[in-house]
This record gives sequence, structure tokens and C-alpha cells, in this order.
Amino acid sequence: MNQNKLFQLTRWRLAGWYVGIMGLILSLCGFAVYRAIAHANWNALDRELESVAGTLHDSIEPTLKQPGRLEAITQKLLPDICLALNGCVTQLENTQRHAIGAIHQGDYYVRLLDRSGRLIALAGLQPEGLYQTSKRELWQIHKDRQGTRYHQISLSLHTQDNLSWGYIQVGRSLKDLDNQLAVLKFILLLGLPVAMILVGGSSWLLAGLAMQPIYQSYRQIQQFTADAAHELRTPLAAIQATVESSLRMNKLSEKEARDTLKTLERQNHRLSELVKDLLLLSRMDQQVLPIKLRLTCLNDLVSDVTEELAALAIASDVNLMADNSNVGEPLYVNGDEEQLYRLLCNLVINAIQYTPIGEEVMVSLESSDRTALIHIKDTGIGITAQQQKLIFNRFYRVNSDRSRNSGGSGLGLPIAVAIATAHNGSIHVESKLGKGSTFTVKLPMHNSA
Repeated sequence: MNQNKLFQLTRWRLAGWYVGIMGLILSLCGFAVYRAIAHANWNALDRELESVAGTLHDSIEPTLKQPGRLEAITQKLLPDICLALNGCVTQLENTQRHAIGAIHQGDYYVRLLDRSGRLIALAGLQPEGLYQTSKRELWQIHKDRQGTRYHQISLSLHTQDNLSWGYIQVGRSLKDLDNQLAVLKFILLLGLPVAMILVGGSSWLLAGLAMQPIYQSYRQIQQFTADAAHELRTPLAAIQATVESSLRMNKLSEKEARDTLKTLERQNHRLSELVKDLLLLSRMDQQVLPIKLRLTCLNDLVSDVTEELAALAIASDVNLMADNSNVGEPLYVNGDEEQLYRLLCNLVINAIQYTPIGEEVMVSLESSDRTALIHIKDTGIGITAQQQKLIFNRFYRVNSDRSRNSGGSGLGLPIAVAIATAHNGSIHVESKLGKGSTFTVKLPMHNSA
């Protein structure tokens, strides 16, 4: 239960970190998008203002003769112009079209000021509460009484004699731009929480998927630890029981002492073999087991294994046979003869243990596409499709009771697979329940065979 809580806590942390990082990234991206759009619109507005102001400047400046004074021809260029001396400070309606049609779009205003900054005339939109005079800065931003912002550009004006006349101010309302940016900001601010909710859900699922291999590995380690402890406990319990039984006896005869020592020796041997197998698998997992590669004849190897295990087959009342008739010449591989011998022994012993009395085990050899194939076929109990996926797991047994009685630890097949993998080979199984199984070892043949 504590481990499940730990995995859940880890999953929450992974999801939290993912959400936090994605939130930061999305926030930065949203801010960058907002700034990019605002900058693009602002630049477009500046160019538009420069174009309008430049056209007005170039139209008005050639008509100016005296500083601070508007000529009649100048007033004709702006039909709705209002002279400040007449007290005109509100917007005038005029349907006539002048040099700049943009003035009648309702978003622009024009002001003419003398050298001292005193308002001379105005035209177009006239916002209430906007400053009537201003400094001679090129770009300015003002607000009217309603809070609407206006962007303004100021250009110097000169008379025909190149005397300083004053300057012209052209401004444009930023209401449309501010509304667009406000909508964009609202969409981004609203979209961020929605995106974070989606990211949170997906991160929880992704964290679960990422934790699955770790959780599965942890469960396998737990199972492996439990199986290893059980296998180690069996001989240790037998040794403990034998010793306690001997200690309870007042006197041991020589025969009883020898029987006790034989039992201890047998259980100690079983314990030593189990520890040796575990160390072998550990070294193979870490790829620190030295493999002495040399040219090895598989024909001789098969013959040696069948001859070595003939006694075990006879004791189990199983017929063990070897068939090398499918190869016309000896097959060689570049490998560790001792490890390959153990691989075959494990497979053949496994076949003998699971083959009923009176049945047979056949070891055959053949080659295909520069690959040596060793088949270990039995007519035993067979393996179900579900069990075929598990038989190469450590400590797994198809028939647990029978294997324990025969002294098997469930490490024979995993060791065989580890040895085959170390030789760039593989092991496959084909089996039908009640009809036997065939284990096939594939090893790359030596090029100079």
C-alpha cells in the first residue's frame, strides 16, 4: 500500500511539473503572440499616420507665406478647418472632400500650431478634453475625457522663405486598436486556463503511461525477490530441520551421522547451485560475464550433451536421442563452448523433466541461411499459449510441484536465453498442449566454417 502511495505521489509530481512547465511555455508563447500582434498593428498605424501627416505637410507647407498665419489657399485644402481665434473648439460637420480623405473617416484630427505652441487652427475629429497645445515631440499619445487614447505625430512647417512657421499635428483614435487588443488579451487569458485543464488531463495520462514500465519493473523485482527468497528458504529449511533433528538425539551412530552429512551436503549443493545461477544471470544482465569465443562444433556439442544426460533420461524412463542427419557437414559457431554446453543441458534437462514416462526427447541439428538451428523436441505435456509468454521469466514453472520435486529452480530457461543472447542468437518455442514442445536455438554460423 505504501508503495502504491509512492507511485501515485510520483505520478502527481510528474503531472504537476509537466503542467507547470507547459503553463510557463504557453504563457510565454501567449505573451509573445500578443506582443507580436500589437507590435505589427502599431507599426501599421505609425506608417498610416506618417503617410497622412506627410501628405498634409507637403500640401500645406508650400502655401505658407508668413509665420503663424494661414493663407486662404491653405484653408481651401482643409474645407472643415476651424480657426482658433473664432473660438471653434468642437468638431465641425462638413461633407466636402479635401486632400486627405482619411480625415473624414472620423478617426483623425489635424492641428496647426505656431512656433510658440499656440493653437492656430484645427480640422477633423476634435476629442473633448484633449490638450490644445503640446510639446514638439515627434510621437505622442494622449487621452480624452472618456479615456480614449489618441496617437499623434508632429511635423515642423516652414514658410516659402524657409522660415519656421510652426508645426502640424495629426492624430488618430486608438479605440479600434485597443478594442482589438483587448479582445485578443481576453482570448489569450481565457484560453490559457482551458489549455491548462487539457494539459493537466493529458499530463496525468502521460505520467501514468510513463510510470507503467517503472511500476511493472518494480513488481517484477518484488516477484523476483519473493521467488528467490522462497527458493533459498527451501534448502535452508531442510538444513535447519536436519541440524535440529540431530541435536535432539543424545547419541548419533556413524550411519546416522553420515546420513545427516549427506543430507546437508545435498541441500548445500542445491543452495550453491541456486546462488551460482543467480550470480550468472546478474553478470549477464550487467554484461560483465567474460565469454571465451572460439570455434565450436555444434555436432560434437549435441553428441556430448545427449551422452552426458543419457543417465538422467534412463532414470526418468525417457528416450533421449540425437539426430544430426539433416546436416551434411559439421556446423561451427564462434562461441563459448562451456556456456553453449550449459545452454543445451538446460533445455534438454527441462525437456526430460516435463516428458512423461515412456515418451521421447529428440535433439536435432540443421542449418538455414548461415544460421545453425538446434531443435529440442519432446512429446511431453505441452505448454499453453499463455504459459509460452511466461516460461522464460525467472523462477516461473509450467508445473510448479513437479519441478520442485525434480530439483528445478525455474532459472534454467532464463539462463539459456541469456547465453543465446550473449552469442547473438535466440530461443523460440512451439508447443501444443498434450502433444509436446519444440525449443529451437538459433545461432549465427562461423564464416570460415
